[in-house]
Amino acid sequence: MEIRPIRTEADYDAALQEIDRLWGSPFGSPDGDKMDVLVTLVEAYEEKQYPILPPDPIEAILHTIESQGLTRRDLEPYLGSQARIAEVLNRQQALSLEMIRNLQSGLGIAADILVQPYELQPA
Repeated sequence: MEIRPIRTEADYDAALQEIDRLWGSPFGSPDGDKMDVLVTLVEAYEEKQYPILPPDPIEAILHTIESQGLTRRDLEPYLGSQARIAEVLNRQQALSLEMIRNLQSGLGIAADILVQPYELQPA
C-alpha cells in the first residue's frame, strides 16, 4: 500500500486493513515505521470525521456521582442544599463559578467541561 492522505472512507478502510496486516511489526523496522505513519494518518482522519465532543456538564456530574458510587446528597459540599442540587441536576439552575470550582477541586471534574453552555429547562 502506498502511503497517502486519507480523504475518503475507502482510504480509511484500506489504511485500517494495512495496519491490521502490519500489527506486531518490530519498532523501528520499515514495516513498524509504516504502521506508525498509518496510525497517525488514521487518528487525524478520525479526529476530523468523528470528533468526540466533550460531555454536557450535567451529564458529566451525573456520570461522576454514578461512577464513584456517590448520591445526590454527596453533592451538598459542592452545590449547596438539596433543593439547589435538584435545581442544578434538573437543569433549572445554571452552575455558578463557585460550584464549578468546587466540583473541579472536590470531584475532579474538568473545569473545561463544567463551563460549557447547556440548556436550562423552565421551572
